[in-house]
Amino acid sequence: MSDERDQRRLTAVLAADVVGYSRLMGTDESGTLSMLRLRRREVLEPLLEKYSGRLVKLMGDGVLAEFASIVNAVQCAVDIQRDMEARNASLPQDRRMQLRIGVNLGDVIVDGDDIYGDGVNLAARLETLAETGGICISETVYQHVRQKLPLSYRDMGEQRVKNFAEPVRAYGISPRAAGHSLDATAATATGSSIVVLPFTNMSDEAEQQFFADGLTEDIITELSRFKHLFVISRNTAFKYKGQSVDVRQVARELRVQYAVEGSVRKSGNRVRITVQLIDAEADRHIWAERYDRQLDDIFALQDEMTTAIVATLPGRVEAATSERVARKPTDNMAAYECLLAGKLLHHRSTPADNEAALHFLDRAIALDPNYAHARAWRACTLGQAFVNGYARDPQVAFEESKFEMQKALQLDSNDSDVHRLFAAVNIANGDFDKVAFHQQRALSLNPNDDLIVVQQGEMLTWIGQPEEGIVWIEKAMRLNPYHPERFWNHLARAYFAARRYGEAITALGRLSAPDHLHHALLAACHAASGNEALAHQHAAEVLKREPGFRVEAYMRTLHYKRKEDREHHYDALCRAGLPR
Repeated sequence: MSDERDQRRLTAVLAADVVGYSRLMGTDESGTLSMLRLRRREVLEPLLEKYSGRLVKLMGDGVLAEFASIVNAVQCAVDIQRDMEARNASLPQDRRMQLRIGVNLGDVIVDGDDIYGDGVNLAARLETLAETGGICISETVYQHVRQKLPLSYRDMGEQRVKNFAEPVRAYGISPRAAGHSLDATAATATGSSIVVLPFTNMSDEAEQQFFADGLTEDIITELSRFKHLFVISRNTAFKYKGQSVDVRQVARELRVQYAVEGSVRKSGNRVRITVQLIDAEADRHIWAERYDRQLDDIFALQDEMTTAIVATLPGRVEAATSERVARKPTDNMAAYECLLAGKLLHHRSTPADNEAALHFLDRAIALDPNYAHARAWRACTLGQAFVNGYARDPQVAFEESKFEMQKALQLDSNDSDVHRLFAAVNIANGDFDKVAFHQQRALSLNPNDDLIVVQQGEMLTWIGQPEEGIVWIEKAMRLNPYHPERFWNHLARAYFAARRYGEAITALGRLSAPDHLHHALLAACHAASGNEALAHQHAAEVLKREPGFRVEAYMRTLHYKRKEDREHHYDALCRAGLPR
């Protein structure tokens, strides 16, 4: 009689497959296979590594993986569905690759690298019960994770499944809850966390509740486009609907840093909407606004209010988080806070600040090597050093910048800011085909980001369409009333390129602390408009602040595509008396 026994172990099993795989293959076989491989490489493999999972095997469109920790298995399933949803967002409905996932904790038989038995079979059966883009877990899994992972669980009752004599109790995790109910501690490593509470209907008309709910839902959806914001799902936020709550306490319960609350009041043909942003950790109001509008078209009004609120909130959140950065010692900074510090320094555009920015961005990447946003900003900062002559070795800076941008795109091709920064870097390279592609991609992913919108205006200015550029830059200023001062410089340059010199001078007058580059543009404006005295006055100010200023070197920092635009700017600077 043989003493050989089956090797067994208790393990967490994750089974997943693609919904409608045969249909996708029938429509586009090679494209479907290519996308499947890409999703495995970009989504599945990094997440398995992150949560210490092991890929057991691939089965056509299916996947089997195991984990030593059941919490890690469920969290990995949540992250997979979240990432799949994000990557599907830009695809037509009929080309989206969506998954069902089943998770079980059970005894398995080990055969080399393979596992099988009832523990595996039940995970596979649960996967068939999951909704599209959702997760189905066994009761054993539910009992282990319900206190550890604050997800939205749905009791599906007892289910009859193939090859199991007794019914199995199953629990579902909906796609939206899975997408936004992650551990806030993990989320804040690469962004700020926020909950938008249901707006209160203050109207006497109960039917206006749909307007308040619709506004809340739209704000949640649009804020979710900003990759640096971790937004609590609608399902979770609406649990507080109709309740009298302490906003700060709710934020603490959900483990988020910020909360948004608001109210809607209708009176006659007018609607008043109030909104405020609260820092739960600091226990203070950051921003509040009131909007009064005519109720001509309630749906158009809802869109207008959503755009206004969403355009302002991310900037207010980032400004508040930047204040935290200033208060914290460097050693305590998380990756996101290092990113913010790097961005702030980058915008100062000096050699010392550029070098300091790289220090913070390097630290952000060291803390999180897969932080696409940080890699994109490092590329932009290296590009700034290359273009402006800060780099100790320009060629190395240029090559490193290209590498970081490619890496950022590989890590997250659906990050609007990655595409915005890729466009910015390619403006400096003069590759306007790539600029147009990435700029349009950024706009399609997030049309409410004022930085993307203003860059559209910059791009149009550089390619010889400054009148259209002016429209986009002014739109960015309306989107974000708290826009950076540099927007005035972008507008002035567009006015100058459009030969509207008086308006360019007025725009530059809005700058609180103009530097030698602003004075150079003022000198060019006055020279082009025929005011020789003021042109020479600003030229003298340029040389006073930067004695080594030369027109030829300065022109290399500008990115005009058309020869006539370049000559127009060059001639104006020379007429102002600046040395060639």
